[in-house]
Amino acid sequence: MKAIALISGGLDSILAARIIKEQGIEVLPLNFKIPFCPRKKAGSPDNGISSLVKRNLSEELKVVDISADFLGLLLEPKYGFGSNMNPCIDCKIFMLSKARELLQIMGAQFVVTGEVLGQRPMSQHRRALNLIEKESGLTGLLLRPLCAGLLPKTLPEKEGWVKRERLFKFSGRTRRPQMDLAQEFKMEHYPNAAGGCLLTDPGFSVRLKDLIKHQAFSLENIGLLKIGRHFRLAENAKLIVGRNEEENKELEAVSACGDYLFMPDEETAGPTCLGRGEFDDQLIKFSAQIVCHYCDLNGAVGAEIIYTHQGVSYSAQAAPIAENRLTSLRI
Repeated sequence: MKAIALISGGLDSILAARIIKEQGIEVLPLNFKIPFCPRKKAGSPDNGISSLVKRNLSEELKVVDISADFLGLLLEPKYGFGSNMNPCIDCKIFMLSKARELLQIMGAQFVVTGEVLGQRPMSQHRRALNLIEKESGLTGLLLRPLCAGLLPKTLPEKEGWVKRERLFKFSGRTRRPQMDLAQEFKMEHYPNAAGGCLLTDPGFSVRLKDLIKHQAFSLENIGLLKIGRHFRLAENAKLIVGRNEEENKELEAVSACGDYLFMPDEETAGPTCLGRGEFDDQLIKFSAQIVCHYCDLNGAVGAEIIYTHQGVSYSAQAAPIAENRLTSLRI
């Protein structure tokens, strides 16, 4: 007997998989990759999802990239958004539908998730849980071990594949029961919160709405939303300013052929900035002023800004832009 266990990277999904594994079911950990996971901070320990699964489930994680298909959800989700750009119900249905399609391919009989009744206001109340199960086509085949005791019996329980008395009745937003259970399982180095989704972040959501508004909605541009300070210079032009050395290098690495790269001369400390879109001479000068604003001028009134486009480098003298004007452009 096998079960696909959807793994988000948070504690709940790992616990749910472990509960089923403890009952002698072969667990097949599955992670759906979308472009809205937070960036890993430089120097942070390796707490990636694959490592988490290997440590706590002794299984290899299967990762399926659904990024391209997922973008369509954000344009017009059937069940709407949460407080930001998070279409949580549509997201759950979409991922579980994908898992259902993989049941036969992976030789599994049912699907396991780490959902907890009442934990999330949009997608984990009783009506939403029932809707998600029905719309995904997994009626009776979707087992939520952390709160199964509060829900109707599923097929795995009715058939005796799993013992209902060894499932749990967790509910609400407190995480203490999960942490106690993790301690009982001797789990270590797990995240205290859920895996995280940038679509629930207000700042990221504003940037994403800006992309959609200006018809620049693509995987490549979504990836840039996680880096630096963003400024909308014109309808078809934006500038991204690196906040540290790591981001400076990353912006340089991801710059495409038609992009502009701005940076101060070697005598001045300052950021690398990426300009994407349609830039004329006025916007180039404007961008140089923004770059200069974030430079360490050491009392100077301005700096020489180097900018590169299609492999050719140019330079321009610039004075820093006024703070109040800069604020009005920031996304």
